[in-house]
Amino acid sequence: MWVVGNRKWPIFSTTYNLNPTRICSQTPLSFTHLTPKLKKRRGHHLKKEKSFRELLPEQLTWRCPESELNFKSTEELEPIDEIIGQERAVKALQFGVEIKSPGYNVFVSGIAGTGRLTTIKRMLEEIHIECTPAPDRCYVHNIKEPDNPCILEFERGRGKNFKEDIEATVRYLKRKIPEMLTGEAYTDARTKLVEGYEKREKALLTEFQKKIESEGFALVPVQVGPITQPQVFPVLQGKPIPIEELEQMASDGKVTAKEYSDAEHKLQDFKKELGVVARKGSALANEMMRKVEEMELQTVSSVIGLIFEELENRYRDNEKVLGHLKLVQKYTLSNIQMFKGSDEQTMDESSPQPPTRTEVDPFIVYRVNVIQDNTDREQCPVVIETSPTYTNLFGTIERTVDARGFFQTDHTKIKGGALLRADGGFIVLNALDALTEPGVWKSLKRTLMYRKLEIQPLDSFFQVSPVALKPEPISLNVKVILIGDPYIYNILYDAEEDFKKIFKVKADFDNDATRDEKKINEYARFISRTCRVENLLHFDTSGVAAVIEYAARRAGRKDKLWTRFSDIADLLREANFWGKKHSHQLVSREDVDRSLDSLIERSNLIEDKIQEMIEQDVLMIDTDGERVGQVNGLSVYDIGYYSFGRPTRITAAVGMGKAGITSIEREANLSGKIHDKGVMTLSGYLREKFAKEKPLSLSASIAFEQSYSGVDGDSASSTELYAILSSLSELPIKQGIAVTGSVNQKGDIQPIGGVNQKVEGFYRVCKAKGLTGNQGVIIPERNVKDLVLRDEVVQAVKRRQFHIYPVSKIAEGIEILTGRLAGVQDGKGRYEKDSVFYLVGKKLKRMSQEKPGGRENTMTRKRRR
Repeated sequence: MWVVGNRKWPIFSTTYNLNPTRICSQTPLSFTHLTPKLKKRRGHHLKKEKSFRELLPEQLTWRCPESELNFKSTEELEPIDEIIGQERAVKALQFGVEIKSPGYNVFVSGIAGTGRLTTIKRMLEEIHIECTPAPDRCYVHNIKEPDNPCILEFERGRGKNFKEDIEATVRYLKRKIPEMLTGEAYTDARTKLVEGYEKREKALLTEFQKKIESEGFALVPVQVGPITQPQVFPVLQGKPIPIEELEQMASDGKVTAKEYSDAEHKLQDFKKELGVVARKGSALANEMMRKVEEMELQTVSSVIGLIFEELENRYRDNEKVLGHLKLVQKYTLSNIQMFKGSDEQTMDESSPQPPTRTEVDPFIVYRVNVIQDNTDREQCPVVIETSPTYTNLFGTIERTVDARGFFQTDHTKIKGGALLRADGGFIVLNALDALTEPGVWKSLKRTLMYRKLEIQPLDSFFQVSPVALKPEPISLNVKVILIGDPYIYNILYDAEEDFKKIFKVKADFDNDATRDEKKINEYARFISRTCRVENLLHFDTSGVAAVIEYAARRAGRKDKLWTRFSDIADLLREANFWGKKHSHQLVSREDVDRSLDSLIERSNLIEDKIQEMIEQDVLMIDTDGERVGQVNGLSVYDIGYYSFGRPTRITAAVGMGKAGITSIEREANLSGKIHDKGVMTLSGYLREKFAKEKPLSLSASIAFEQSYSGVDGDSASSTELYAILSSLSELPIKQGIAVTGSVNQKGDIQPIGGVNQKVEGFYRVCKAKGLTGNQGVIIPERNVKDLVLRDEVVQAVKRRQFHIYPVSKIAEGIEILTGRLAGVQDGKGRYEKDSVFYLVGKKLKRMSQEKPGGRENTMTRKRRR
């Protein structure tokens, strides 16, 4: 029965529609005819057409047609190697990989499991691009500035050869130099030279000794500490005695005072002369050493010159290497002594007796640290760094601690990282790891901006490093591919000024793809590939159809398929488990359904707890009867790994005043910004509909009852508006019908998300409390294409136990909820009497004309007079 003009009218076959463009499939609720008196009074004529429609069962879901799958099992299909549904991302990635200009690094955006890393690996392996081969690199000792090791670059494969050449040179010199300096010719010449200087030194000493002996003094060797020095002593009775003893004898009267005085004066003079003689002897010794060194240098310089000349000829096309060799040759000529020892010290790094902690390596100048050897590496290296710590990515400088507790290091302890290994090619990193690892992001930005790699230990980044070594930066030519989600990309793009300069290419991986015959075939081939790679049971056509239907449901639309294939692969593995457990030869729809049921059961504990509270009436939800100002709204609970819908009681209370519409959630700081915007939209709708000729004066409050956590989103804005309209018109709302949908200021119902979960959530509550055949859900018409409901709900609709009503206007929804005509304005802007909008307008007009307490406004009384 419909109530129009205080009369009850039966439902006849002839119906009327407020929206003549609507095509209806069924007539569960319809207007019959209005009284001729009402038609005449309002001057309104309704067209004969259905009033609103209820969705048919086939409109509530999508079934993959098994008859169109041209195979019996996935074993017949050729496995697919391509990534499905990511054409846009693949093109962007290919562009970023092939372009050579600086700054065109790639940020691959998308949710995990969409095939980002797989696509990158496959593309970088298959794509044929010309890469500039990275050279071999060696760090060597900087003779001019020992704290700044130099980097030498060589053609691929020659860095190791350079190190071997230097080691061979040192080994040769260590053997050849001692051999030449012990030869007969050199020994004779050296002996002759030394003997000449020794004779001159001895002549000086003999002449001085004769002089002092003639005066009664003698030259006596005296032990002074660890050395023996000649000293002048007076001679008494043929025996040299110290001057102190002579002084004592003078005191005892054994010698005269004059004899002692003369001896002391002569002693002082002779000491001075001895000092002159010693200095002349020292000068002769130094001159002799210089002559010996010059002789040594003349002897070995030819050999050193020849071997370094040979080295320079090998590397004559590398100016920097030639400069280093000249410095090393000069250093060698200045330090021949280090080669004169035995072969105890060697350049061979595998020596069983390397220098100890406290020893300084005398051959450190000759040591070569091959930090990058590309002999056996590909021309375009692809490095996937799964643990991008600072050390793994940029390298480090190792150090040792000596016996005194001091750190020691040198250029041989410089170690490269993944960026150096990827030089000339590509490196793939996880964006979140790069941002969270200490020191990585800032250093990565600096490296990409200046294309220079500076190797330092991590503690130097925090300015607490005890190592003063600063190696020469390395020129780097590497393309970085960061993998992250859109949230990280947006943060970096907005907050990091340099980010947009160094990551100019964005490759977006979508989480769904348009469903067509090609995509369905590719999905089946993906299933075939997974079964072969992981040795799973193959799927029959019903199993493949069930998986594809699940992909459509996860995508949230009938015309889309989910492309997060990690989830699909998990479903295949679990369906394989159930198939093997029941001894099936092929995985069927039954096995896929079991795996989905098992997945839900493992994840829906919270949903069951809420459902239990609803069934026990702890959470109060009515699914039958009518009530003014109360509507069942629908919300989605997302707990990360699982999402589900459930009804929420939404109430509205209206009174006189000018406070407007107040959201209790907002006042309690339990609502988000989008929800607050949706509430503010309601005032705009009421002004648009009922306040064109009179001010909008009301005080209304709306609340999500028994809601103790945050609420966000505007999908309940139409529900809230229905509750307000019910309170204003004082018309009760059917509690067996739940509502979801966003509304704008013009009264248009806008699409929302999670429509499947919401419908199924309310159905589950109605089923628990008893299906009456009058229950259902109002959804936005624009969400019909998103419906992929579970079979249980579809069957209930088919049996007429549950109903789903699509609406596009607030007027259509309020008619379903109240069973009363919403009302259409005539030429004078008036609504049919006793329609919903008529009663709302009447109530608002009365509230605007009266003051609190029931008195009529003074201006209103004057206008009436």
